[in-house]
Amino acid sequence: MTMQSVGRPTTPNAVSSRPETLTGARGLLQDEPLIFELGGWDKTGVDLPEPELDALDLTGLLREEPINLPGLSEPEAMRHYVRLSQKNHAIDLAIYPLGSCTMKHNPRLNEKMARLPGFSDIHPLQPQSTVKGAIALMDQLAHWLKTLTGMPAVALTPKAGAHGELCGLLAIRAAHEARGDARKKVLAPKSAHGTNPATAAFVGYEVEEIDQTADGRVDLADLARKLGPDVAAIMVTNPNTCGLFERDIVEIARLTHEAGAYFYCDGANFNAIVGRVRPADLGVDAMHINLHKTFSTPHGGGGPGAGPVVFSEALAPHAPGPWIVQTPDGPRLDEDPVGDVGRMSAFHGQMGMYVRALSYMLSHGADGLRQVAEDAVLNANYIKARLGDLMTPAFEGPCMHEALFDDRWLAGTGITTLDFAKAMIDEGFHPMTMYFPLVVHGAMLIEPTETESRAELDRFIEALRLLAQAARAGDAERFQGAPFHAPLRRLDETLAARKPRLKWSPLNGDEAKKTLAAE
Repeated sequence: MTMQSVGRPTTPNAVSSRPETLTGARGLLQDEPLIFELGGWDKTGVDLPEPELDALDLTGLLREEPINLPGLSEPEAMRHYVRLSQKNHAIDLAIYPLGSCTMKHNPRLNEKMARLPGFSDIHPLQPQSTVKGAIALMDQLAHWLKTLTGMPAVALTPKAGAHGELCGLLAIRAAHEARGDARKKVLAPKSAHGTNPATAAFVGYEVEEIDQTADGRVDLADLARKLGPDVAAIMVTNPNTCGLFERDIVEIARLTHEAGAYFYCDGANFNAIVGRVRPADLGVDAMHINLHKTFSTPHGGGGPGAGPVVFSEALAPHAPGPWIVQTPDGPRLDEDPVGDVGRMSAFHGQMGMYVRALSYMLSHGADGLRQVAEDAVLNANYIKARLGDLMTPAFEGPCMHEALFDDRWLAGTGITTLDFAKAMIDEGFHPMTMYFPLVVHGAMLIEPTETESRAELDRFIEALRLLAQAARAGDAERFQGAPFHAPLRRLDETLAARKPRLKWSPLNGDEAKKTLAAE
């Protein structure tokens, strides 16, 4: 089945000739203003009794002006947020093909487990005797993480990937300082995630780039030239941000250790090798693991994450506490001492993330986790093979968990990577990661993950093939004007980032237009 056969427009005329609706709604997709624009300032959806006591003891804290919150009935409030949700893309709606992000299905079993009262209702200040089950779960999670990575120690408390990087580099700095070796530099490949050099600089290190070879991997010769007595660590992602496995990873580790430095591995792409490769066997000294990516817990949206860091034997003594220790009464948290680094967070991490991640591990088992990596790699290579005749792969040969294309195939069309991505929105798909990694011109990075069926992959691929054919045919207007069917048309994203309007004010239509014109 092609896009044409289900009645979707294939020409700009078909798109632009559709009349605008009188209400702003489109079929079942309702138009929805901001909640502040819904009115109802003089009403409330609940009845509150008059206070029995006066507020004389709150002098200076009493509100003297209206609270300026709209009053909505329960149906109005429910409909408002449901309508807003329909304007967002979600993994429960369709494939979420962001590269280097591992946006995969979150099993509802994990959510059910995280909501059990013994996990969701506990407080970090409770006596340990009242949370033995939670501590036992943390101990079991730590066991799985150490088993999957081959590392002897893990710090559970870091809250996400960048926080894990900070944890690892602080431990590396502490290890160097413990032997009186104050090193000043960290090496990172040109294709590294932006958090790598940012974290190293935050810790106080100078950052130097490692060159990349023509096939998208670390340049060993350049690495060897730059390693020296001033280098504290290297930070390498494997599989790397180009979606490729670093074939020379063992040699990279050997050269690093020979120079007296430590090997920090960015674990953002662990989903591609989980159950297949143990980072310890590759010579890794520290690696963060995004529980909210590899082990399916909710990703993004500003919610909680978890980025435990596993450590080699050399770095384990410098890892932050608290530690889980075994006692005759079962596992307990040992909070003193907390190590050279000190605490990474006030308490013990994100309990909900721990529960979801362990649920994922136990429901998959060892063989299932191995299949996760195998299917993720298979799906990415399927996409690369089926699109490779129309779009230009950035590098030859098979990929790992994500397929990377550049924009050479768009040369002479007048269409950019951004234009192509905006047209994907009209077809009902979230765009892939654009313009990253920076080492690839006009990059389009697609990570399907293992949770997509072949039917969904074929639906996604067919849409991209039709768009690619339209682009090659010179249908520039279709792309440069996209998206046509999104709740909002193409925005000035640069202006929005540099001068965001974060505060709503009750301007009428004419005043609002004047304000926008002035900006």
